[in-house]
Amino acid sequence: MNNQNSIVGIFLGFLTGVIWLLLSLLGFITDFLVLIGLGGALGNILNILIALIGFLTFIWFGICLFKKAWHYCRGHKPGC
Repeated sequence: MNNQNSIVGIFLGFLTGVIWLLLSLLGFITDFLVLIGLGGALGNILNILIALIGFLTFIWFGICLFKKAWHYCRGHKPGC
């Protein structure tokens, strides 16, 4: 796998984490769980787990994306 594909994969992972986190925090996941009949305590637990996984994905891929950008700027462009 070349370097460009890995950067795209990291960015897509970062974007996926952001989307899951926003869906959970804005209440769309809760509404969907109530719609399919998983409201109540189980729905709240699933919502918290989805938010936690989205947050961890956001942090992990954000750090990886920052490292890739840092190495790119340090290695290719002296004034970056």
